[in-house]
Amino acid sequence: MSKECLTNAEEMTDNDKPTTEPVSNADAPSRTAQTPPIAARRTHQHTHHNISIEDPYAWLRDPNYPQVEDPDILAYLHAENDYFEHCMQPLQPLVEELFAEIKGRQPDEDAGVPYRKDGYRYQWRYGKDAQYRTWYRAPLAEPDAWQVLLDEVPMATGHEYFALGSLSVSPCGEKLAYSIDTEGDERYTLHVIDIRSRASLTTPISDTIGSAIWDAHSASFLYTVVNEQWQPLTVYQRRLQNETLDDPLIFEEQDSGFRVSASLCQSEQYVCINTGSHTTNEVWLLPREDFNAPAVLMRERETNVEYHVDHGNGEFIIRSNLRHRNFDLLRAAQDTPQADHWTTFAEGDERHYLTGHLVLAGHIIVEERVDGLDQVRVMDLHGRDHYVDFAEAAYDVSIGHNAEFDTKTVRLSYTSMVTPQTVYDYDLQDRTLTTLKVREIPSGYDASQFTTQRCMAKARDGVAVPISLVYHKGTPFDGTAPLYLYGYGAYGLGLSPSFSPARISLLERGFIFAVAHIRGGDELGYHWYEDGKLDKRTNTFNDFVDCAHFLINEGYTNAGRIVIAGGSAGGELMGAVVNQAPELWGAVAAHVPFVDVLNTMLDASLPLTPPEWPEWGNPIEDPAAFDMIRAYSPYDQLQPGHYPPTLVTAGLNDPRVTYWEPAKYVAKLRACKQDNNLLLLKTNMGAGHGGQSGRFDALREVAEEYAFFIDAMRAND
Repeated sequence: MSKECLTNAEEMTDNDKPTTEPVSNADAPSRTAQTPPIAARRTHQHTHHNISIEDPYAWLRDPNYPQVEDPDILAYLHAENDYFEHCMQPLQPLVEELFAEIKGRQPDEDAGVPYRKDGYRYQWRYGKDAQYRTWYRAPLAEPDAWQVLLDEVPMATGHEYFALGSLSVSPCGEKLAYSIDTEGDERYTLHVIDIRSRASLTTPISDTIGSAIWDAHSASFLYTVVNEQWQPLTVYQRRLQNETLDDPLIFEEQDSGFRVSASLCQSEQYVCINTGSHTTNEVWLLPREDFNAPAVLMRERETNVEYHVDHGNGEFIIRSNLRHRNFDLLRAAQDTPQADHWTTFAEGDERHYLTGHLVLAGHIIVEERVDGLDQVRVMDLHGRDHYVDFAEAAYDVSIGHNAEFDTKTVRLSYTSMVTPQTVYDYDLQDRTLTTLKVREIPSGYDASQFTTQRCMAKARDGVAVPISLVYHKGTPFDGTAPLYLYGYGAYGLGLSPSFSPARISLLERGFIFAVAHIRGGDELGYHWYEDGKLDKRTNTFNDFVDCAHFLINEGYTNAGRIVIAGGSAGGELMGAVVNQAPELWGAVAAHVPFVDVLNTMLDASLPLTPPEWPEWGNPIEDPAAFDMIRAYSPYDQLQPGHYPPTLVTAGLNDPRVTYWEPAKYVAKLRACKQDNNLLLLKTNMGAGHGGQSGRFDALREVAEEYAFFIDAMRAND
């Protein structure tokens, strides 16, 4: 085996150390560099469960993170960015062509559907060619007297990255709490202003996450703080009239494996303080009238038991998997919210998976999947119900933004693979849908020119895995068409068949677009999630590869004609399936990929590691989990061989998948690969997990990925 790609079990001696030194600022290649940067190898070893692991690229993690100041690390990242720009330069005409097409499908000016709240109408708008939104409101008595509530455009000026985290207007309508992030590290600074005078009402609060929640008197608000490890474990109260006093601590979580959030029930009478992991939680209730009242615990945490709470009509409605893994709806009287008083309202079963709910005056709206397909169920307080009818056979529908409790309509968001995003109001009495907005495609879009279908691929263990497809009607089915296969498969986050204006650029160039609904998501129910986590994690990777084989066997495409993409945990998927079946893929895009799984799960100091153990396993304490993760971790399983053209992205300030994971992966892959295919790393030096923040800047990154894929397919023609 080449010592350029040592396995984890091997030990590197001093004689094995390569002579290559780290890329320094002086050595960093120019933007005309012809050769890729080669990261230095430095001896680094750690031992767990009597197994020693060599990690020669561990030095790419700055010990002072989240500050990244090490000159060798920065030089390497800049060198990779220079190499990316050099290699993409010949593709710039194609990038610009694609960007123009994709941007042309975005309206120059856009606006959200207005919603009513506490005597006002609210709306966001994009000005002509604006990258960021402006927020407006108008009194109900003067519906056209729109006034600026908050303008993101000047706030974003001068910042490489800008994100508005939350907006929260006080019940009196006179005060605004909003939070912003200008680094991409998801540590938001919370500001509170007087809406009319624009004067600050309190000292800004740093390191927050989530929304401020006002009390019923507009005199104070709750806010959640993240600690140095980016863990939200505390909720505080800020009293506007007593800022000289320390903000009282309202709630604190002691378990670093849990994360705390606070939300307002739909009735706005109670705040739910939720603390939990991906699979376990508990909820504390706080009356909005008095944040100093003792919080009431609804049910003590129990491993692998979830419950989610809303309030209205004098009772709490709880969605929980206490009885059935596909969740039930339960109810409890307002005065006795504890679990001993819960009674069943509606049951889930193997066909009916309850995924969300909303309490309105006189009604309960349930998000549901029936046999894996999205449904909206409307129930009255006596349990009488019906489903909202939609014309298409497969689609994505969800409860939209519903600001009011006492309403005759519920707002829904709808899309399919061929139907642009549509906002409806559904009349709860008349059972009619009113279209409020259909996503505009200014350059034109004819849905009749595209076909969508759903098929089932048989995985190697016999399980049927759904695939959603969309393609232009002129696409040949003789195995020559390039196919873009997308997947995620983690955290129970299912992928629904939805529309993408950008995707049209690929479909019109003969690509088939496919979504593999692999295990690890929850498309077919909670069991679909359970069958892709912990010791069943490899089902996720196997499903994706088996979906590719199915698409080849059915004549949609051929080996080497499939481009694949995924981000975050989907980036882990990319690394794993490339290791398993590199010959299938024509090109790969792994965005902020979670590829250094073993090292990350062994480091309890990282912000997301303890909360992630229920998802991946705890390799610190469990030797079986250690062996399992090590056996599939993309970084650990890289071997000498041939790899497809690969584009990897990272964010220097990313708190979710830290920058060094993709950087280490690319460094090791360069040492392992025995081909001349492109391997590119692009690190956003001023952004985080989501990449560029401006709406058009983000589209340019899509154009870069598409150009990379199209070029790879041309090379294979």
